[in-house]
Amino acid sequence: MTSRHARRRDPRAHWILLLLTLTACAAALLFEGYTHHQLGSAAPPDRRDCAPAPQAVREGGPVLRVAGGPAQGVEAAAPRTGATALTFDGGPDPVQTPRLLDLLKAHGAHATFFLTGAQAAKHPELAERIRAEGHEIGSYTYTGADLAAASAPRTKLELSLTQNVLAGAAGVRPHLLRLPYATSAARLCESEWAAARRAAGDGYLIVASGRGIRQYAQTSAAYDEVADLLKQRGPKPQTVSAAVGLPGANPGVPTIARWQGTGLIWAQAVAHWFAVAMTWLLTAAGALTALRLLLLVFFARRHVRQVRRGRRRPRGPGLNVPVTVIVPAYNEEAGIAATLRSLLASTHAYTQIIVVDDGSTDRTYPIARSCPDRRVTVIRQPNAGKAAALNTGLRWAHFDIVVMIDGDTVFEPEAIQRLIQPFADPYVGAVSGNTKVGNRRGLLGKWQHLEYVIGFNLDRRMFDVLECMPTVPGAIGAFRREALLGVGGVSEDTLAEDTDLTMALCRAGWRVVYEESAIAWTEAPASLKQLWRQRYRWCYGTLQAMWKHRRALIERGPAGRFGRRGLTYLGVFQTLLPLLAPVVDLYAVYGLAFQDAGQALRIWLGFTAVQLVGALYALRLDRERFSPLWTMPLQLFVYRQLMYLVVVQSVFTALLGSRLGWHRMQRTGTATQTLRRGAPV
Repeated sequence: MTSRHARRRDPRAHWILLLLTLTACAAALLFEGYTHHQLGSAAPPDRRDCAPAPQAVREGGPVLRVAGGPAQGVEAAAPRTGATALTFDGGPDPVQTPRLLDLLKAHGAHATFFLTGAQAAKHPELAERIRAEGHEIGSYTYTGADLAAASAPRTKLELSLTQNVLAGAAGVRPHLLRLPYATSAARLCESEWAAARRAAGDGYLIVASGRGIRQYAQTSAAYDEVADLLKQRGPKPQTVSAAVGLPGANPGVPTIARWQGTGLIWAQAVAHWFAVAMTWLLTAAGALTALRLLLLVFFARRHVRQVRRGRRRPRGPGLNVPVTVIVPAYNEEAGIAATLRSLLASTHAYTQIIVVDDGSTDRTYPIARSCPDRRVTVIRQPNAGKAAALNTGLRWAHFDIVVMIDGDTVFEPEAIQRLIQPFADPYVGAVSGNTKVGNRRGLLGKWQHLEYVIGFNLDRRMFDVLECMPTVPGAIGAFRREALLGVGGVSEDTLAEDTDLTMALCRAGWRVVYEESAIAWTEAPASLKQLWRQRYRWCYGTLQAMWKHRRALIERGPAGRFGRRGLTYLGVFQTLLPLLAPVVDLYAVYGLAFQDAGQALRIWLGFTAVQLVGALYALRLDRERFSPLWTMPLQLFVYRQLMYLVVVQSVFTALLGSRLGWHRMQRTGTATQTLRRGAPV
């Protein structure tokens, strides 16, 4: 259907941007998970069944060099007689490292600090202080990983990341390496020696403990031991290189290498803060989702009580006035006949039915014209869009109450009579009916059925109580003609003409209410492609309408009430949360991979259980069967993701300034066929 919203271009840049954003987020979370929740067990490995390293390695000195590459022999060295090398593993630690540095400085001693790259990236100022005070820096891998159990690629990654971080933090390139979990050279096993040979291929000297090299962790207990050691008379402890008589093991690095290292440090910081922010975001999203469900249930119960006590509707005899029904139709040959039959079978006798054929290219017009009932008037016009068709019908309307429906909608016999009852209140300008999915036999149909009952109808009950209804659905809605003319009829400014019209009525001071007993059946999209096109148009049009009526947020009276309640709700729960959902789901996968998977699963099961309880209540209110609930957990993995991506694309489309076509759904008539056989299941 062509209209003033004919598509200028179909944007694709937003998908590239979304993909890049999710890729960057995934990379940040993966980096954070690798850095702080290393893969594999962090417990000390069991080496009891490991074959010992070669005798030359075990009986040599604690400083090992593979001579001539991994395929050649080994050279071992030890500190000179009387020399002691002091070494510390791990860190830098923000508490213990400064204490140790102060202690060494007070005694004029030096040591070798084997640092983990991840900690050095978190505290680069401490790595710089270690170098500036004349101490030596060695590598303890990036995460303190067990290189004896790591693959060759993992080993290279651990060592190269550490090199880069230390280049950025301290401007050095360490040549010394201590294998995490390895102690003295005499106790090296074959797997540890294999890891040492791989590292030696990159030019590292392997440093173990023993024979003049003391090994400490950066703890309070180690501080006390080192303090006692430094109080003893004799030569001051030295670095490993000084004690063994090797050249300095911390050569400087080029400027570009330091920049690269600084970039890695920043990347780790960004990844960490992103993960922290995602933790808070996930908590907030969960709280908002739970709050929304609680609000929906609370106001739904309140709505039910008010209806039962007659507070929502005026007391007295039922309203029985003539109405005009407008049916805009474009290529609706599959369902227009059933729609007209349902209207003519209405228990409300005083009805004018206007079918506006908006330039259909199929048999919609002749099928509508073939209806012999005098109450039906068929008007044909060139294709101009749904809003224009509704305005044409409005000009032909004879009565003060106008019902607008879609060309595939099937009304219950009592629907019109029940739909118009709230107009007994002179302040009511529009009434929303209860739309139900007719073709709900397949999985996709069941998902949409649950969405209509749980989402749309529970929302409308809440909006009714709060007097901030944002949408009277195009499938079944009634309007006071005076109210329609007062806002200039149906606007063509947006693709969601029903939402735009409803918002305009709310801002004009009219009450918009929900009549759950007025039921109409509609045909939902039968494929994911059709569903995407329909919801894309709905969402994009809603965003247009929200932007058009944004001033309601600062207005007074009924307009301000609608803006601060209705627009805020739509902005938070139907725009912001879906925009964040892909990243939140990505973080949930991160939690399963790197954090407590059992806890993540329990949270998911609890969240699903809460949703099921809300769904049970919503189905009970609408007098629907509970059998479709088995599909609800599956809905979270497919249907929900599709709806989130609809919002993402709609927002990007709006930001890029693109316009959309009508995206009309292809009708098959399956809903009306189902209804002929009886109530849908």
